[in-house]
Amino acid sequence: MSDSNNAEPINIKPTAKMKQSNGVDESIASPIQFNNTYNKLPNNFHSKQLPTPVDRPQLIITNSELAQQLNIDADWLNSDAALNVFAGNAVAPGSEPIATAYAGHQFGHWNPKMGDGRAILLGEVVDVDGLAFDIQLKGAGPTPYSRGGDGRSQIGPVVREYLVSEAMHTLGVPTSRALAAVTTGEAVVRRGMTEGAILTRVARSHIRIGTFEFFAAQNDFTAVKALADYVIERHYPQVRTEAKPYVALLQEVVKHIANLVAQWMSLGFIHGVMNTDNMLVSGQTIDYGPCAFMDYFNPSKVYSSIDRHGRYAFDQQPAIAQWNLLCLAQALLPLLDDSETAAMAAAQQAVNQFTSLFETHYYALMNKKLGLTGEPLKHKVLVQQLLTLMTQTEMDYTLTLRYLTDKSRGVETLDYQQYITFPDGFETWLAQWQAAYKNIDSDMMAQHNPIYMPRNHLVEEVIQKMSKDKDIESFNDLLQLITNPYQLQADSLHYQIPPTPIQVVEKTFCGT
Repeated sequence: MSDSNNAEPINIKPTAKMKQSNGVDESIASPIQFNNTYNKLPNNFHSKQLPTPVDRPQLIITNSELAQQLNIDADWLNSDAALNVFAGNAVAPGSEPIATAYAGHQFGHWNPKMGDGRAILLGEVVDVDGLAFDIQLKGAGPTPYSRGGDGRSQIGPVVREYLVSEAMHTLGVPTSRALAAVTTGEAVVRRGMTEGAILTRVARSHIRIGTFEFFAAQNDFTAVKALADYVIERHYPQVRTEAKPYVALLQEVVKHIANLVAQWMSLGFIHGVMNTDNMLVSGQTIDYGPCAFMDYFNPSKVYSSIDRHGRYAFDQQPAIAQWNLLCLAQALLPLLDDSETAAMAAAQQAVNQFTSLFETHYYALMNKKLGLTGEPLKHKVLVQQLLTLMTQTEMDYTLTLRYLTDKSRGVETLDYQQYITFPDGFETWLAQWQAAYKNIDSDMMAQHNPIYMPRNHLVEEVIQKMSKDKDIESFNDLLQLITNPYQLQADSLHYQIPPTPIQVVEKTFCGT
């Protein structure tokens, strides 16, 4: 298969320079035009922190398409100088590295001081559309927030985040993205000893619900206001002129997160750790740790190895998102109105909007997947009936929707009977779908039902091959398909079908 359209061909090779000082590399001719606006917030928002250099960094991949979007010099991207920046062995001119402070509710339990324990923010850049983006190294060594940890990442979580975040971007889901991935040449010990790696992550910002909670818990509402003003300026400038700008800010975050979670649900995606410190106020997906796309449909499915009670199961995600938004509303409360009663009413009203916003987004997406037109909730019962049928025999989520797409076009690109167990009543549902809605938009279905997904077993297969054999071809093959997910390619059956019982990966791990 050919290399991905948005990635340079991979040729792993050690840099000519080994571990070195990570001071500013003056040989770099400003390849990245950094801003550092978050650094200008008070000192309790962050700590200055240089990455910790590594011994033998090697390039895994760079994302040339994303670099172009971010106005990053293309010639520099695959140079030894870039490798040293991505590995934390050098600091590009203009970068002022910091680790940011935040708190969070983890599985419902309050943790008052967390922060970037293994991530270092290099700075911000402005893209070709005039939007600001953070560039961050994940796995770049300890920070003041590491709580005794080594601040490093294994190669597995780096590979997983690169693949899944780029797939999500291609599928149209708001998400952090991957600019580069490198190995460190140093071992990382978790459940065993594996190779270390660093991900260069890009996001609209790394401001979390937990960032607001961090200051609110200290009753530092001067800091909460400074943070809210910063978020408005950076993400939601349209609310500046509102009579109640902080209420409008909360409403915007509710709206964006409702849309985000609706997109997750429409794709069968399970985030796995929806703690408040893992939910960005920009409404982007972040922290692809124990995440997965469902194969066999089960609404209560859990993938995270640490989610023992199903708090973040697939069907719990909308409710958890709303719970997290209540935490944000609580943190913002003193800013919403001078009257506590009025502030609480405004907060409750904003958060209560989540349910209707989520349902509207979700059913609009599901209508597209079923080729249906009209008001989003018009076909709610039909969608629910399909999901109920899928649950009965745990039909493969992605493959079932592809089967319906083929059905609408009068073709069959796969022997679906081999991979899907159709329940009693499915033919009746099919007849209702086809008879009641004679103008099914098959082209719309084809544009919204992917053929290729970063299925859990495929990602784990790539991780194992890269960890044990340094097999880069498998990474390239999967990346090429999941970033072109709607176009059927020859000799790709392995990537289309669900896992066999022996291939199923039931649990995923965050790698912290």
